[in-house]
Amino acid sequence: ANLNNALLLATSNRSEAAVGYATMDGDTAGGVSPIAGIDKAFLRQWLTWLEAEGPAGIGPIPALAAVNALTPTAELRPPAMGQTDEADLMPYPLLDAIEAAAIRDKNTPADVYALMAPRFPQYAGVQLAAWVDRFFRLWCMNQWKRERYAPSFHVDDKNLDPKTSCRFPILSGNYRRERDRLRRDVEEGA
Repeated sequence: ANLNNALLLATSNRSEAAVGYATMDGDTAGGVSPIAGIDKAFLRQWLTWLEAEGPAGIGPIPALAAVNALTPTAELRPPAMGQTDEADLMPYPLLDAIEAAAIRDKNTPADVYALMAPRFPQYAGVQLAAWVDRFFRLWCMNQWKRERYAPSFHVDDKNLDPKTSCRFPILSGNYRRERDRLRRDVEEGA
């Protein structure tokens, strides 16, 4: 990059940053991360729109069909294993909704679960609680990664940038008591 007077771009998005789903100094390496402030569900919808319609004066971009046909994957396991991001994490629309409720709106795990249950009725309560638990656990475990991400653009009210807006300790209790209480309540049918 220096030889060409250029800037290396990192490719992580906000959904991945929230749960640390990135290889440090791999896909996070770069001087700026243009899409790190945008969640994965929005990016996928936007790419579909670009393929089919596109902006006024430019029109659709049919070449994006090849990109849009791909299932997001970190490609860390052999292809025969069929790894996908959503199988590793949870469905991106749910992850992004949990992130907004937990981080932007500062809700507890139990409150996030209560907010998600009516919004995502297609998921069983036990599965939904497990995903809420996973989000909080991964959020806490991966603050150190967010501290080292390349700068990004702030394009909405959901900002995870620890340098300017979203402070969280690198070492924490991981919401352990709150996560345990949620698990107990769901198992007991409360």
